[in-house]
Amino acid sequence: MTDETCQWQGWREATERALYGPEGFYLRPEGPAGHFRTSVHASPLFAAAVARLLGEVADELGTDEVDLVDVGAGRGELLTAVLAAVGSSLTVRAWAVERAARPAGLDPRVEWTDRVPGGVRGLLFANEWLDNVPVDVAEADARGTVRYVEVAPDGTERLGGPVTGPDADWLARWWPLREPGARAEIGRPRDEAWAAAVGRVAAGRAVAVDYAHVRASRPPFGTLTGFRAGREVPPVPDGSCDVTAHVALDACADRAEHLAPDAAGRPAPDAGPAARAPDGGGTGPRAGAGLPRAELVTQREALGRLGVSGGRPPLALASTDPAGYVRALAAAGQAAELTARGGLGDFLWLTQRVPAEGAR
Repeated sequence: MTDETCQWQGWREATERALYGPEGFYLRPEGPAGHFRTSVHASPLFAAAVARLLGEVADELGTDEVDLVDVGAGRGELLTAVLAAVGSSLTVRAWAVERAARPAGLDPRVEWTDRVPGGVRGLLFANEWLDNVPVDVAEADARGTVRYVEVAPDGTERLGGPVTGPDADWLARWWPLREPGARAEIGRPRDEAWAAAVGRVAAGRAVAVDYAHVRASRPPFGTLTGFRAGREVPPVPDGSCDVTAHVALDACADRAEHLAPDAAGRPAPDAGPAARAPDGGGTGPRAGAGLPRAELVTQREALGRLGVSGGRPPLALASTDPAGYVRALAAAGQAAELTARGGLGDFLWLTQRVPAEGAR
């Protein structure tokens, strides 16, 4: 393939077209669940934990009427399961934010939209959304100059022009490339998308869950990859596979901390069709501009707080309640998958609390 026949683009533009353009990967009828398994699909324990989290937020707000916004909602699987788990204990106003068409048969209580609604009072939850916000890729050339990586429709790459302006500033702060051949995904669009989403929350919490990294442990060659039919494949921006990359969640946290207080509950930057965090996890940064500290913990810790444990049930239960023991054993197996080291348990949860205006 020659330069004349290639349609060279930056990875951000190419990914946008491949995932969300006409016949894009995420607009297919089978949806994400047809190609890969998220925590939502792994076990109903995940939705039950989100339901408990929603209850905590309602208690903090002192109400039994609460909003639940699922950003990157897929085909509404999480919302459907959370509404079932909540039952009649809360009155939930539910929104699914997704660029695909509303699926047939979805619970009529769910409002389907391609934009994050404003004035949210409750929980905004984004499970594996930010990793599919398209980003550009940068690479240091043989002389150490950091350049954009351009890609052709068949996945062939070449180095383009030098990275300058806000993208260069982002790399210098969050992901410096110091050696020839080092690569990074420029996470600035994800920072802005997350800040805009947090800015739509008037009171409550915003939670992003994703495979992620922080400044102290950036991968030296980036994480750009593809998925198709349950398998990892080379990233090819032709609509045939998912194109994704891990998220620099510490950078997202920082951006939201500085922008969200001015926007909460009021018009905010577009959150997409649809506080520095610590280098090593744990609690978040010094609060700034009126918001509490953001928190960044593993899924293992977050779900543990919400009652999800992979511990085996006591063997004595097998004698007194054999059926109960089998159910508990199955639940423990599912919990173990959600919290496993080297797997879903290593996902990071970014939580930004947004107090009501008078409480700031």
